[in-house]
Amino acid sequence: MARKRAAEATPGTADNQKKSQEISINSIPSSSSNPFTTSTSLTETVTGSHQFKITDYSLLKGLGFGKYIASETFDAGGYKWAIHFYPDGKHLEDNAAFVSCFIALASEGTDVRALFELALLDQSGKERHKVHSHFEARTLENGPYKLKYREATDYLKDDCLILHCKVGVVKSHTEGSKTEPPPDDIGQHSGELPE
Repeated sequence: MARKRAAEATPGTADNQKKSQEISINSIPSSSSNPFTTSTSLTETVTGSHQFKITDYSLLKGLGFGKYIASETFDAGGYKWAIHFYPDGKHLEDNAAFVSCFIALASEGTDVRALFELALLDQSGKERHKVHSHFEARTLENGPYKLKYREATDYLKDDCLILHCKVGVVKSHTEGSKTEPPPDDIGQHSGELPE
């Protein structure tokens, strides 16, 4: 008899628990005291560009590997940048057969993510040999863009070499919370929260 009474009590207990949950959810106060809020994550690219003209190019050969000339700094996305040009290459293995170009972050102590495009202008002013890459973390330089020295003369005009650089800094932020009317169906489905 005791076992039968225990079995009969079980369904009632489950019903009471379900009813208790429904009451708890349905007892949430109206939207006037519990506003429905939203926020939005936005990502954008802020760009800046710079043209670097190198005169008397032929006099720079023999400067030595690892030695560079730098453009003036320019602004892009709230940071300072510069172009570093190595006439004899940056590393010993370049063996003066390559020139190297880098985009350098001139702002100190910053953590930035950016995309960049570096191009040589030919004698007619058209961009050639474009290179696309990305810049991330605290790296001082990113690249390189290499061009064989014997090909560089195709881009010289009056012994000048012109480089064009475009930097796009990727920025993300979250807009502050906004109060909006709650969804029409909240609390209307027998205690079920909307998915």
